[in-house]
Parts: sequence; structure tokens; C-alpha cells
Amino acid sequence: METIQRASHKALIRLLIEKRRASGMRQRDVATTLGRTQSWLAKIESGQRRIDVCELCDLARALKFSPNKVIAKIARIAKQE
Repeated sequence: METIQRASHKALIRLLIEKRRASGMRQRDVATTLGRTQSWLAKIESGQRRIDVCELCDLARALKFSPNKVIAKIARIAKQE
């Protein structure tokens, strides 16, 4: 199954959106913080683009969350796939 169709990837996207919204940041704010475009983050959040572990760590830093906790949560979901 293609990664972006997996339940674990969809859960990751939901978590990222939740973290961004909880931080009070807009997509543009996060993208600017990371030196990226808003469309880059929009593609991630819409599931059109995969995210690699380095990008996850960058997003975690910008949004002030633990990438380890997110990875552990996603790993538990992936184990059931």
C-alpha cells in the first residue's frame, strides 16, 4: 500500500494539524519559521506529500512538541496495519 494511503500516515497528518492548531499558528507561520512555503505545509497536511523524519523533527521544533512521542504513537498504529 502506498504510504500516503496508510492509516498510520493519516494519523500522523491528523496529529500534525492538531499540534499546529494547538500552537495557534497558521500554515504560513509554520512554513515561514522553517524557511518553507505555505504550499509545502498544505501538501503535507492534505496528505498529498509524505513527510520524512527530518521534516518531522523540524516541525516538532517549530511547534514545540516531542517527535519521539509522535513517532511512538504512529508506530503503534502502523503495527496494526
